[in-house]
Amino acid sequence: MQISLAGRTALITGGSKGLGLAMAESFAAAGAEVALVARNAATLAAAEASVRAAAPGARTVAIAADVATAAGCEAAFEAAVTALGRVDILVNNAGAARAAPFLATSDEGWREDLDLKLFAHIRLCRLALPGMQQRRWGRIINVLAVGAKAPGKNSLPSTVSRAASMAMTKALAGEVAADGVLVNALMTGLVDSDQWRRRYPGDADLAAWKAQAGKTIPIGRVGEPQEFANVALFLASDAASYVSGVALNVDGGVSPVV
Repeated sequence: MQISLAGRTALITGGSKGLGLAMAESFAAAGAEVALVARNAATLAAAEASVRAAAPGARTVAIAADVATAAGCEAAFEAAVTALGRVDILVNNAGAARAAPFLATSDEGWREDLDLKLFAHIRLCRLALPGMQQRRWGRIINVLAVGAKAPGKNSLPSTVSRAASMAMTKALAGEVAADGVLVNALMTGLVDSDQWRRRYPGDADLAAWKAQAGKTIPIGRVGEPQEFANVALFLASDAASYVSGVALNVDGGVSPVV
């Protein structure tokens, strides 16, 4: 199967590193015009260069914005539309790992996590949907985590924020499917993403973690960003024209919940 996103435009939050960058490179290589959104301008510049190297000639724009705020969401979306003309594909990928016991999680911690992992999704969907509905074509992909389906102890507030976005994914999918807009979630497990590289900055330490973590995964190894991006590319394309309202595990089989 050859997947093409030619003629489509995509906005990817958390697009400067890890999974976001891998998706941006894959989308651009498939012919999409891509807006990368992240907070750090220097990191964004490097990511933009990486996307252009992976997809020579691809139209790419880097947008520095904090989507944890309403103003940041509006600024990011407006900049993407100004640069690309519209947003056909929205990938809500920005996030940060927060996992702690219930009594150790403050109101501020809850608010910060919900702003980034739930309200950013709500606000950007609200901005993107009218145009998608008018054109009768759109794709929304919410990048979540398998913990949303099977939360473990000491996993707050992240698993609650992700579970709320998963519920929104299902409800919204039912509302807009008849308008040609498909809404899905991708549930990541242990993937070699930026958060793990920050935690294990040395090559030897990272390799040791991957070897140990792989023992807990049925498929026998930690996933690669490109493997995750491949699934996102499918959902963003016409090849997934009959898939909506799904929370798909991309986790090597580790989740106890389908």
